[in-house]
Amino acid sequence: MPHIHDKIDFTSEVFVVYDNKVLLRKHDKYKIWLSVGGHIELDEDPNEAAVREVKEEVGLDIELYKSEDISDVGNADYRELIPPIFMNRHRINELHEHVTLIYFAEAFTDKLVLSETEKSEECKWFNLSDLDNPTYNIREKIRHYAKKALEILAVK
Repeated sequence: MPHIHDKIDFTSEVFVVYDNKVLLRKHDKYKIWLSVGGHIELDEDPNEAAVREVKEEVGLDIELYKSEDISDVGNADYRELIPPIFMNRHRINELHEHVTLIYFAEAFTDKLVLSETEKSEECKWFNLSDLDNPTYNIREKIRHYAKKALEILAVK
């Protein structure tokens, strides 16, 4: 989706875990390993964006991780949202920034169906030792988030 605002946009990113591995994708434009995610559209909340982006980009159905039980009040005008695990603000270029809401999620399979329109050069399920392998050159913050997702969601 194109930018909603010239100066800053809100995005949802998801670190998806399956079978003690976390999914990262190599960004087609920036050539760096990132989680799956993208812009929050005007007609959706951050949870909806997170689930939609994962489905669009890699074809996975996911369940967002929530650190505590969230009860809904049962009112059509009010809905509890799963809070992000982390949030950050970062510069994309000299004119534009993102505020990113970072979620963890579990997948029901590791079989990816990659998008034709948002194709990544590469997607990989990383285990803990892969994340520290210098061959992949994973940025420190991405590695931190990915390890935290594995710590919380990996099967012991």
